Amino acid sequence: MSDKTFYATTPIFYVNAEPHIGHAYTTILVDVVTRYHRLKGDDTFFLTGTDEHGEKIQKAADAAGISPQAYTDQISSKFRSTWDDLGIRYDEFIRTTEERHKKTVNEILQTVYDKGDIIFGEYGGLYCIGCERYLTEKELVDGKCKDHDTVPEYRSEENYFFRMEKYRPWLIEYIEDNPDFIRPERYRNEVLGILREPIGDLSISRPKDRVPWGIPLPWDDNHVTYVWFDALINYYSALESQGTTERYWPAVNHFIAKDILKPHGVFWPTMLKSAGLPIYKHLNVHGYWQTDTGKMSKSKGNVVRPLDLKDKYGNDAFRYYLLKDMSFGLDSTFGELGLAERVNADLANDLGNLLNRTLGMLNKYFDSVVPESAEPTEADNELLTSFKALPADIDVFFEKLQFDRGIERIMESVRLSNRYIAETKPWELAKDESKKERLGTVLYNCVEALRCAAIALSPVIPDKSLELLAQLGLGDNYTIEGAGNWGLSYAGTKTQAGTPLFPRIDMDELRASVEADVATGDTNMSDETTAIATGEAVSAETEEVTGIVHKDEVTIDDFAKLEFRVAEIVACENHPKADKLLVLSVKLADEERTIVSGIREWYDAEDLVGKKVIIVANLKPVKLRGILSQGMIMAAEDADGNLAVSALDKDIASGSEVR
Repeated sequence: MSDKTFYATTPIFYVNAEPHIGHAYTTILVDVVTRYHRLKGDDTFFLTGTDEHGEKIQKAADAAGISPQAYTDQISSKFRSTWDDLGIRYDEFIRTTEERHKKTVNEILQTVYDKGDIIFGEYGGLYCIGCERYLTEKELVDGKCKDHDTVPEYRSEENYFFRMEKYRPWLIEYIEDNPDFIRPERYRNEVLGILREPIGDLSISRPKDRVPWGIPLPWDDNHVTYVWFDALINYYSALESQGTTERYWPAVNHFIAKDILKPHGVFWPTMLKSAGLPIYKHLNVHGYWQTDTGKMSKSKGNVVRPLDLKDKYGNDAFRYYLLKDMSFGLDSTFGELGLAERVNADLANDLGNLLNRTLGMLNKYFDSVVPESAEPTEADNELLTSFKALPADIDVFFEKLQFDRGIERIMESVRLSNRYIAETKPWELAKDESKKERLGTVLYNCVEALRCAAIALSPVIPDKSLELLAQLGLGDNYTIEGAGNWGLSYAGTKTQAGTPLFPRIDMDELRASVEADVATGDTNMSDETTAIATGEAVSAETEEVTGIVHKDEVTIDDFAKLEFRVAEIVACENHPKADKLLVLSVKLADEERTIVSGIREWYDAEDLVGKKVIIVANLKPVKLRGILSQGMIMAAEDADGNLAVSALDKDIASGSEVR
């Protein structure tokens, strides 16, 4: 493996449901990242696939009246066809029912068993069928699984157990010695929190007479492999079957949603350690796309189908919105109005307007031919400097998983290009024949800006980037360095204006449609989208209210509706899109939430970590500058503008109710 090797994986998606926007986000994200690494010239491999064993699949197939294999064939093919329709350029699609995968699972199982790390025993506990694993009391919320909102059932049975507890001290040390092993930091801290207490041994089999749909254990045909022990190995088996483990495995980056952090952050590295295999390089964890009813899931009936949006708005517009409107690691709220507004503002107004104006003036003043460029003047320097720095700036953001900020950096240069046109006034230059050379330089610079922007945006909007380059008369052979190498457009090239890349969306028409959906209750919109649709104001940068505000008197019943709880701040960072906001991760007992707070003027992010504060815990979540906030921190502000967050004079457990 060289330093220019990159191996990225999505989770292999469980085939108990058809693809929804949550699946699409992870897969599109990895597609963007791997396209970017290909653009850099890296040796890149992208793996996705489907997870097809387990109790849920057996039950779903029985309910459908078909065999488990026939059932998994149907659903897996829908994932593959959806990714193909969304333009996903994966290198390999793996299914856990394939023989090549089963072979590697058996080899790893036998290795771990021969090492003495798998023992036979009996276990009883609370089992969630949705998670297909035993849950601890601390993982429950009001007695239910927080991800599936179901009450787990008690089970007791004889199984084989992986001696996972044995590796807990090693895993703690490994995570502490490798601070970027799990990213972002909030999830590294969450895994370390899990490891502070005994994790026990992991049940890695199920009796075949109860769950026949699985890979039989190589030493005991009466038991099948636990679905998580089976599924995680796909990341390795896909390479082993091709003989490319040495080439790619040291560079592996797993991309997952936060709901499967424990299997990937605890089960998987201990399994690898026991099997004597190298540990993966990075575990990259993103948040949820939510609707007003919370995390999208089949059981809640609030899923958004990606192909519906792709067909309505175009694939590239859909991709752009997903990458631009989620800060990696944090939750975000999906809204169709938000998607449309993002398309209009960034893609139609900024990028599309730059293309249309440039091609229009080239046609008018130079018969659609790219003119010669003279030496740049001082008036050109800001534009040239911005684009020359673009590849290095994007690389920094992408390496930090700040994909939204990387895209924003590109759009800053696009907006600067539009400002450059306004300041240089080519239409005025065209009135004076003596300024023809200067006019040509200005328009040449506009062509270069478009070429560089198209290359930089190509991982995100691949099809439209090619359309843009084609309208400029350029081909599709380029690298990311080309986005910063100024002067690669050829004078004399014939340009050809085409249809608008991103036609403007009629917002009045869309709002009317959304209002009709709200009125009939036929909507999956976010709180923010619903508020806009019904005419309620949503601030661009909402902050918490501080200071003394005299309001109408309330009754004790009104006050009782508010739920105040103690919360421990476990992580804090500056909001990437707002100078006055902090983004805090707070812990309430075993639940972790994100709260956006307007206290950055008074507190540095690092000063708040470890503090226990009082929050309003039952506020309806709201999206603040693109990040979902799930509560409000109580604070006081005096007449001089000094602010202090609430604090306790004694230590008390997080999650405790404030009376």
